[in-house]
Parts: sequence; C-alpha cells; structure tokens
Amino acid sequence: MSATVESLTARTSGALEAVAVVAGTVEDEWQYVTDLVAAWSARLATVGSARLDEMAPEPVESAVDRVIEEALLVTDPHRAIDWLSTLSQVVLVALDERG
Repeated sequence: MSATVESLTARTSGALEAVAVVAGTVEDEWQYVTDLVAAWSARLATVGSARLDEMAPEPVESAVDRVIEEALLVTDPHRAIDWLSTLSQVVLVALDERG
C-alpha cells in the first residue's frame, strides 16, 4: 500500500462526514457538529493541498486507516461528537503536521 498525504486527508474528511451523521442526531448539537466538520475538513484540505504528491510512509497510512476504522465504529452520538475533533487531530499528528 502506498498513499499520498492528500489521499489520506481526503479519506479522513470522508470519515468525518460519516461520523457527523451519527453525531448529528443530537439535535441541540447540530450547529456545533456542522462547525466542527467544516473547520476540520478545511484544515485537512489545506494540509492535503500543501503536500499533494508527498507519499506517506506505510506506518502512517496504516495508522490513519486504523483510526478511521475506529471512528467509524462509534454508534453513540455524543461519543461521535468527541471523535470529530479526535479523528482529525490524530491524523494530523500521524502526518507530522504542526500548526
């Protein structure tokens, strides 16, 4: 397996959308969920664009795939809200992204 940083950030954004579906069932938190997805998707897109053709090392790709798998297992809406930030932050750490 070999993936670009851009493809990993895109995968993560897709997972954010899926987690947001679960999180969005908390009616009082809908705007917060929407804002989190927008903010983290923008951050991931910025990183992906800046590192477009950079290949991610195999362990990084595996880590990103694993954390995405874990996030997609969440069925509790309140835990899903927590994962909206956690998922993005873990992926950014795995990509050695600062800022």
